[in-house]
Amino acid sequence: MGGFFGVVSDHDCVSDLFYGTDYHSHLGTRRGGMAVSSSGGIYRKIHDISSVPFRAKFDSDIDSFRGNAGIGVISDTEDQPLTITSKHGTYAIVTVGKVGNLPELVSKIFAEGNAHFAESCEGEINPTELIAALINRGNDLVDGIVKAQEAIKGSCSMLILHDNFVYAARDRYGRTPVEIGRKKGAYAVSMESSAFPNLDYTFCHELGPGEIVQLSANGFEQKKAPGCTRKFCTFFWVYYGYPSSTYEGVNSEYARWRNGSSLAEGDKGMEIDSVCGIPDSGIPHAIGYSYAAGKPYLRTFVKYTPTWTRSFMPQSQKVRENIARMKLIPVKELIAGKRLLFCDDSIVRGTQLKDTVKRLYAGGAKEIHMRSACPPLLYGCPFLNFSRSRSELDLAARRAIAALEKGEITAEKMEKYKDPESAEYKAMVEYIRKELNLTTLKYQTLERLLNAIGQDAENVCTYCWNGKDIDA
Repeated sequence: MGGFFGVVSDHDCVSDLFYGTDYHSHLGTRRGGMAVSSSGGIYRKIHDISSVPFRAKFDSDIDSFRGNAGIGVISDTEDQPLTITSKHGTYAIVTVGKVGNLPELVSKIFAEGNAHFAESCEGEINPTELIAALINRGNDLVDGIVKAQEAIKGSCSMLILHDNFVYAARDRYGRTPVEIGRKKGAYAVSMESSAFPNLDYTFCHELGPGEIVQLSANGFEQKKAPGCTRKFCTFFWVYYGYPSSTYEGVNSEYARWRNGSSLAEGDKGMEIDSVCGIPDSGIPHAIGYSYAAGKPYLRTFVKYTPTWTRSFMPQSQKVRENIARMKLIPVKELIAGKRLLFCDDSIVRGTQLKDTVKRLYAGGAKEIHMRSACPPLLYGCPFLNFSRSRSELDLAARRAIAALEKGEITAEKMEKYKDPESAEYKAMVEYIRKELNLTTLKYQTLERLLNAIGQDAENVCTYCWNGKDIDA
């Protein structure tokens, strides 16, 4: 995944750029970078933030940055920003998304006579450099962005720093958010609206699908109108998004609270002692459940926040599991002899949850009930780098289906596993329950999830749950 922030100001913008970019640190843990435009051209730096947070890495660099316009990025994949010299002039670019057809696009560009690509990412061509190459085929920057968006299978939102302007483009179908804030003498663009308040920006515009705008210190100008089709990633409300951020007019924390309440409404009569949330993103779902169920919310696990990051980010499964274990500290006094109900945002692989359940029983838990805030994950995401799973069989639900169907999974059979009322769906959930050693396991239904968020199915992406999307 990743996140970006950009600003154009009538005075030095570096402080806002630094803190605004840092407010996206929950979206990536591998690379961080900033670029500013000044009279001497574009100045940029990129750091490895896999072991040291963005803010700490860049704190000593801030005095070397000077400029009225800049862009920054937190990336979980490639080095960014890149500085590109082309027929459009020299510009810096950052991107967030996933290029699903990267090899095909590279081959096409080579066939057209492009000499080489200089940047690499995990042994492959840097996707941001590829996107820049696509942009450079256009008549100007805006035309190039449009051409790049049309060529990409997947998604790509981006910021381009050119002279004293920042161009912001939301991905073609609006899968990721791009929002604009303003204050006296400055305009900023961000993926997370939560970056605005403490920097004194007021939200003023959310880009529509495929919309392109040019920001200056005096305002923003639309360069391309938004398209009509929107497929926003529902996981921003379930898990990805920061609690204080708002997307498509819906606050993330409020949506999670409503979703937890909905889980409780469909789960009446549970004999439990307390409701608990798997930190951090499971907590608001659990608070909503607690409120609706009339059961106390207790923190049986406390997250050690000073150093441990989100555990899905690192490349190694072993490292992910170690982080998941080390960051959660049990409170035995709230566990021993208790019937506990946990809410989590989702069950992806199930490996971390399995260890958590084992630790709870070791602490004396009497019963452990699990409620997933979203439906079973049946498909890997082709549009965003949601996780590092290399195969759909990494997903707990797909492993269950493969075992139940003895490896013979057809499209017709998959349809039955999507229906919460079917015998196949119930067998899948029961298989996962036994695998995780839970007392009971239930998943939120897609209908209830969308009702809690307040979105119509046609305006959001639900591919990971039902395999349905316009590009699928």
